[in-house]
Amino acid sequence: MSTGVPRTVKAVDTPELIRLDAEAITCGLNRNHGAGWLVEFADLAAVHYLRPVLVHRAAHRPEFSPHWRCLLLLTVRDGQQVVSLLDVLPTSFKQLPETLDAATKTEAAHRMEHGGLLTQAQWANLNP
Repeated sequence: MSTGVPRTVKAVDTPELIRLDAEAITCGLNRNHGAGWLVEFADLAAVHYLRPVLVHRAAHRPEFSPHWRCLLLLTVRDGQQVVSLLDVLPTSFKQLPETLDAATKTEAAHRMEHGGLLTQAQWANLNP
């Protein structure tokens, strides 16, 4: 993990996740879910988890570079958890409240990295 990102996990509700995804799309960042995908497929009542993993630079969008590439533990409409990536502006991530205790952060990070979960793309291919 790059030293340029915070070593934390933050919880986000679905409306906030949709907002962050829309921001990534608007800014032309590479890792997003596409317009409307989260609205259609994310569990609207779930809590999702974001963990910055690296600093990403986009030469084609220097005004939004650098930004943070985050692992996302996403709960989809059928209740499954899947992993994905989402590019998030540092100011947007920093504005998310710290609501998780250390044990919950550790458990979420472990599930993202070692949980044997489907990726969002794999899930989408199985659930058109």
